[in-house]
Amino acid sequence: MSQALHPMLNIAIKAARAAGAIINRASLDIERLTVTAKSHNDFVTEVDKAAEDAIISTILEAYPGHGILAEESGREHGAKHSDYVWIIDPLDGTTNFIHGFPVYAVSIALAFRGQVQQAVVYDPSRNDLFFASKGKGAYMNDRRIRVSKRTRMLESLIGTGFPFRKGDNFQRYLKMFEEVMVQCAGVRRPGAAALDLCYVAAGFYDGFFETGLSPWDVAAGSLMITEAGGLVGNFTGEPDFLYQREIVAGTPRIYGQLVKTLAPYSRVIADRDAAAADGESEQDEELMQSLKAAEAQAQAAAAEAKPKRVRITAAAKAAESQAGKDDAPF
Repeated sequence: MSQALHPMLNIAIKAARAAGAIINRASLDIERLTVTAKSHNDFVTEVDKAAEDAIISTILEAYPGHGILAEESGREHGAKHSDYVWIIDPLDGTTNFIHGFPVYAVSIALAFRGQVQQAVVYDPSRNDLFFASKGKGAYMNDRRIRVSKRTRMLESLIGTGFPFRKGDNFQRYLKMFEEVMVQCAGVRRPGAAALDLCYVAAGFYDGFFETGLSPWDVAAGSLMITEAGGLVGNFTGEPDFLYQREIVAGTPRIYGQLVKTLAPYSRVIADRDAAAADGESEQDEELMQSLKAAEAQAQAAAAEAKPKRVRITAAAKAAESQAGKDDAPF
């Protein structure tokens, strides 16, 4: 490569290529793979695990004091409290891979105190290497990349990812999809978010949005976009997308238009998943029930305090008038 790269970025590239070699060898005989379902429509193979092991081994050999956050092994490896954390997806697009559909990638990012500093996304089937260092620009192979110059949604090609896990809110997604679809030139869904984000950085897409993603899906690609002159955030345009399970990205102008469209749908999946993960769903239900009960009591009290309307018949009115005459002093 012509430009001098940061030492940590060089290690990330070395690790990504090692994982890519494992993936390419396995792609020659996919039928022999053992596939395990982690959950509904969420698969893992021995290739994912072998690729992840190769990445972690390469990183920890160079930086044994760094932390690791990996899709298949979580935080089992590396230092638990390091300021440096490698965020790894060894095979983004596993479902594509096991079907022989050649859209998948290795994604590796290095965060320092929560901020992504180095990023590599490697597409082994095409031998395309995307990489970026914070403040140094984004590259595809040896070529500097920039987001597209399109400013109008009507002319834009937008990438997305369909919800696929059990419990995902398909109806809400379809509403989002419809709103975006009618505004743009076309929507694409190849099925590997790490590559989708790189495609925004390279100007192949003009924007991208998806819900339900994890940090290892978006960490590397997000740095590619910002270093290529684009913007990335959650559906309300805030920068804390990494753990929000929703992301929108694009050229500055397209990003703004996507945020305007998607803001009403923000954090729906994130809040539900966070509540389930923290065991707060039952507490939330109890809180809602108590709030409803309190509201009902307030309405009952208000009704009780309200003056009652008394219906006066003609006969009663006549009797009242007669009584008034009898009591008169004259």
